[in-house]
Amino acid sequence: MKTSEIRQKFLSFFESKGHQIVASSSLVPGNDPTLLFTNSGMVQFKDVFTGAETRPYVRATTSQRCVRAGGKHNDLENVGYTARHHTFFEMLGNFSFGDYFKRDAIRYAWELLTTVYMLPAEKLWVTVYHEDDEAYDIWANEIGVPRERIIRIGDNKGARYASDNFWQMADTGPCGPCSEIFYDHGPNVWGGPPGSPDEDGDRYIEIWNLVFMQFDRDAAGNLTPLPKPCVDTGMGLERIAAVLQNVHSNYEIDLFRNLIAAAARETGTSNLEDNSLKVIADHIRACSFLIVDGVIPSNEGRGYVLRRIVRRALRHGHKLGQPRPFFHRLVADLVAEMGEAYPELAAQQARVEQVLRQEEERFIETLEHGMKILESALAEIPENGVLDGQTLFTLYDTYGFPVDLTADICRERNVGIDLDGFEAAMQRQREQARAAGKFKAAEGLSYQGDETRFEGYDSLQGTGRVTALYVDGTGVESVQAGQRAIVVLDATPFYAESGGQVGDTGVLEANGMRFKVADTQKIQANVFGHHGEVLEGELRVGDTVQAQVDAVHRVRTMRNHSATHLMHKALREVLGAHVQQRGSLVDAEKTRFDFAHDAPLTHEQIARVERIVNDEILENRATAAQLMSYDEAVQGGAVALFGEKYGDVVRVLDIGSSRELCGGTHVARTGDIGLFKIISEGGVAAGVRRVEAITGDNALAWVHQVNDTLLRAASTVKAQPGELVDRIGLLQNQVRTLERELERLKSKQAASMGSNLAEQAVVLDGDSKLLVASLSGTDPKALRGMVDQLKDKLKSVVVLLAAPADGKISLVAGVTPDLVDRVKAGELVGMVAAQVGGKGGGRPDMAMGGGTNVEALPQAIASVEAWVRERLGLQVQA
Repeated sequence: MKTSEIRQKFLSFFESKGHQIVASSSLVPGNDPTLLFTNSGMVQFKDVFTGAETRPYVRATTSQRCVRAGGKHNDLENVGYTARHHTFFEMLGNFSFGDYFKRDAIRYAWELLTTVYMLPAEKLWVTVYHEDDEAYDIWANEIGVPRERIIRIGDNKGARYASDNFWQMADTGPCGPCSEIFYDHGPNVWGGPPGSPDEDGDRYIEIWNLVFMQFDRDAAGNLTPLPKPCVDTGMGLERIAAVLQNVHSNYEIDLFRNLIAAAARETGTSNLEDNSLKVIADHIRACSFLIVDGVIPSNEGRGYVLRRIVRRALRHGHKLGQPRPFFHRLVADLVAEMGEAYPELAAQQARVEQVLRQEEERFIETLEHGMKILESALAEIPENGVLDGQTLFTLYDTYGFPVDLTADICRERNVGIDLDGFEAAMQRQREQARAAGKFKAAEGLSYQGDETRFEGYDSLQGTGRVTALYVDGTGVESVQAGQRAIVVLDATPFYAESGGQVGDTGVLEANGMRFKVADTQKIQANVFGHHGEVLEGELRVGDTVQAQVDAVHRVRTMRNHSATHLMHKALREVLGAHVQQRGSLVDAEKTRFDFAHDAPLTHEQIARVERIVNDEILENRATAAQLMSYDEAVQGGAVALFGEKYGDVVRVLDIGSSRELCGGTHVARTGDIGLFKIISEGGVAAGVRRVEAITGDNALAWVHQVNDTLLRAASTVKAQPGELVDRIGLLQNQVRTLERELERLKSKQAASMGSNLAEQAVVLDGDSKLLVASLSGTDPKALRGMVDQLKDKLKSVVVLLAAPADGKISLVAGVTPDLVDRVKAGELVGMVAAQVGGKGGGRPDMAMGGGTNVEALPQAIASVEAWVRERLGLQVQA
């Protein structure tokens, strides 16, 4: 039974039992930003199990794609070395949301395995939690599994319920016992049944886990029965396929056999048992589906995990002797295997291939150099030795070798790695970077007072009491005119730099004192420091000041910040859901937005983004901000940035069609942005693009400037602005015509000069001649044509022409066929070029070179005749 049939039979079976077939969710969890990847079938139903979400069905079945290659669930280092570890796998599952429970879950599993998949009942063993008499009785009395094949698994982790057969979503919340089904591969394979001393062997393999969500666990560890218990099951498609296809390793099933054959084809490998082929076949699945779901290679988060997997695959290709890009060519083979079940893979085949090829080309440039460094280091290390941390860091920092990739290579040589030394080298680099950077003076300030109350969402002015003053990082009681200081207030309308938005500027005033605020930064999470200088008077701790934000600066910044949200939404609409923010800087002049994307934006894409944003501006919809719990915000569709830290209560901003978590300041209506214009786009790192845009009066000024430039350009070529493109095209055609005419005249001049030069040739021997000349100001391109003409005219000749101009010398040498066996043009031009401070070379009959020492040229030319005579075996004339 093929893997595709196994998948379909599973879904069809549970559909016949009243289950809704639910499509696989993305590998990037949509309802849990804290989870790196979807790693089990229940992830997309997590909110259903907790009661936070309801669905129009109470029974569901899925074939969920999963990745375990980062974070808590990381199987990467085992892939390729074991029979059942994968970075990517499919989890078959059936779920009950308060509908059926243990009896039906067990009955369905047994029926599918023994009746649909036709597995021999005597080959199946089951486990239950040792206190779960209900499940035990169902297996023994209703299903009829012999009691000697039903094993109670106890608490083996030092506490009650701490068992492999007791599942819990977290420290508190839904939990319950589970029952696992094992397949016995027979006595020819070593290993014992679950719970026995030999359970780690390969004879008894777990194929299905039935989780019974039966209790709610509180913080004290007490279990209360759930009013509506649920069922969550999971069966690895690859594992059950190995059982049904009567093979021992997952890598022997039909899907992997075909991918391994494709990997062998692309690496030129004949041994299909090579573990490196298994690695490559596994990794093409993980990499392709991660890219389909919007992840692209980068140096952080999910993108870094993808990069690690790609580079591990490339290293194994290199190990097999394939130095060129090959990995991306396996995507077509993967589509042939899985494209029918996952049409999104087939639809994005070209994009997946492009992303992988770019990453391959990027890494292959350094892979060979890095491998030489590593091979050299390993050659000095005895077996069971340790690779030092500095080399580990150099490979990571300079050659892009993820640490686990180097560890993978070292493990093959029975060599360990010095992780502590690596971390020390990383820490040294961080400290050097910090020392080299210009950090805000607020770093390291000791503050013990009240938090700052921000009042700047609704007003640009307010009253605040000075709670602390700092000069050069030291707390003081007062500051005088001319002193630079940091002022902390108990309340302020000044926004402190956060979330990419720069801090406010403005003034603080009180009783003849005037303090100019040049920047506002956070000293602590909720303590604002006003950086600036006392212009007049004296400021003391305890003083009450009037705070006035620079309105123009703030309004311009707000326009740009609000436009950033609209632009982020538009970029995802135009480029795809893989677009994720990678950083931003919003100030009064512009918005700078970095995002994950693997190719430059076209003019058409930029125009579409601009049109979408400006359409939202024209709609002039009101902006709304509200506080709510983080979970409520995410469930409501708010975009939460992976890697950002959010509190339990978050601020949700709705502007136009965008909804994001944001604590910044924004315009009241989209129309307040005025005008949006993208002014630049480019790459800043691998897989990261940067867009800069302007709004409001800045955008209007830019339009005026561009219009003025257009008018002046049109006036210069004596055309109306609307005719400018046609007029430029006409002028370009005229220029090309004149350039061709100039080339024709130069050729004619060169031919004339060639005729005159021919008369200067020196007879060497019989019909053989030598012509050496310096032609000041002659176009270097014309020299070559002149040499060809002289060779044709003189029939048997050695020619060297030099053209000094603007402190540089162009050299061209030519030799006719009858003389090239003794005189080489490349050697001749090289000899002369060396004397004038340059280099040269080429074919025996034609060569070019150059130099910069014009003063040495006459002597160099004078040396040519003796050099040529010597090559021809002629007497050198005195």
